[in-house]
Amino acid sequence: EVKLVESGGGLVQAGGSLRLSCAASGFTFDNDAIGWFRQAPGKEREAVACIRSSDGSSSYADSVKERFTISIDNTKNTVYLQMNSLKSEDTAVYTCTADELGRSVSSDDVWTFFTVGVAHDAMDYWGKGTLVTVSS
Repeated sequence: EVKLVESGGGLVQAGGSLRLSCAASGFTFDNDAIGWFRQAPGKEREAVACIRSSDGSSSYADSVKERFTISIDNTKNTVYLQMNSLKSEDTAVYTCTADELGRSVSSDDVWTFFTVGVAHDAMDYWGKGTLVTVSS
């Protein structure tokens, strides 16, 4: 059984930092798009960041660029999201999701693949989410 388990959420003051982890079990990272999306109450789902497991290339939503960093440890089958300079508008449930990429998908297309997959519930694997609350 494939599982994605998130951890690291919590309450932090504006300007602070948190690091989220997404540990995968039941499958081994190969050529996958793995990333995070978030959803705040009353708002639409937003893709935040994704990484390609085969080469570590990453992409980010404009709203988090320069503040968030996604990374991967293939030896631990774990993806991390380092979140710095947090703002109240970052408050949301953060969920990890993953899907296998076809070999023909270029690194330039991974972000599109990821955002479409998140928007249309088309990703193969989903975590249950972890709540991040940023107090102002």
